[in-house]
Amino acid sequence: MKSNNEKDGVAYAILSYIMWGITPIYWKIVQNVSSGEIIAQRVFWSFIFMFVLIFFTKKWNTYVEFVKEIVKKPKLFWSLIIAAVLISSNWGIFMWAVIEGKILEASLGQYINPLTSMLIGVIVLKERLSGAQILAFILAGIGVLTLTLHYGVIPWISLSLALTFGFYGLTKKMIKADSTIGLTLETMVISPIALAYLIYLISQSQTQFFNSISTSLLLMGSGIVTALPLLLFTKSAKKVSLSMLGILQYISPTLSLIVGVFLYHEVLTKAHIIAFIFIWLALAVYTLSSITKWGQKSKEPIKNKSKIEA
Repeated sequence: MKSNNEKDGVAYAILSYIMWGITPIYWKIVQNVSSGEIIAQRVFWSFIFMFVLIFFTKKWNTYVEFVKEIVKKPKLFWSLIIAAVLISSNWGIFMWAVIEGKILEASLGQYINPLTSMLIGVIVLKERLSGAQILAFILAGIGVLTLTLHYGVIPWISLSLALTFGFYGLTKKMIKADSTIGLTLETMVISPIALAYLIYLISQSQTQFFNSISTSLLLMGSGIVTALPLLLFTKSAKKVSLSMLGILQYISPTLSLIVGVFLYHEVLTKAHIIAFIFIWLALAVYTLSSITKWGQKSKEPIKNKSKIEA
């Protein structure tokens, strides 16, 4: 039977993935606002929300110490800059795709995230692939190639989302900060640019922020929409096995796919169906191989313990 901690962790994970999966609805509500302003508002209000949260979670001292460490270490500072640019780019591409009626391509990008991260691990970190992982990558490649041949162009939205998030994960490995502090730092770094852009829009009378109370509240709420699922995910990661998280992570793109097709009536072509079938097969192979690998690792300490006791 699962412990209460694990049940809570699974609940947190499911809730975070559901929130991520239905965020296209939120961005569609504010689609009268330009993508540039939405991303700037999202970055700025995310920083405000996270900054306030630092106080409530009593992590202010840790935050200050980490800022001091960043100032002393240029490599850490530039890693933070790169992480901030990558995650902001990821947010921007996703929102633009949603507003432009390309939720299906965005969900495809979310599906291939794990496989892209796997490829980055091989190229950058010189990790070795198992036979199952190679098969998963080939199947995913066929899926992407199907869309490329059908439309005559590379599905850049899907690949851009997957690559920006994959490289973001790589830079996060270098920063090694608590997720709350990490997101606060990332939004802090990019906030001056976002604020400068918002001031420019105000000076040119191009901002939509002051048009109505509802629009203002929705744009301010984008910070919570950004941070809350991440915080829930962080809570779940501490209580749930990686194999379980690996399975649950597909809730988000599946919900986005459903939202795109049934709520906003995006056309699911034969090419999309074929591509998604290959991607789903790839993910099934990848997930099963990861579960098997994780299960073998989790048994190793038990074996060693039995030998010591003997």
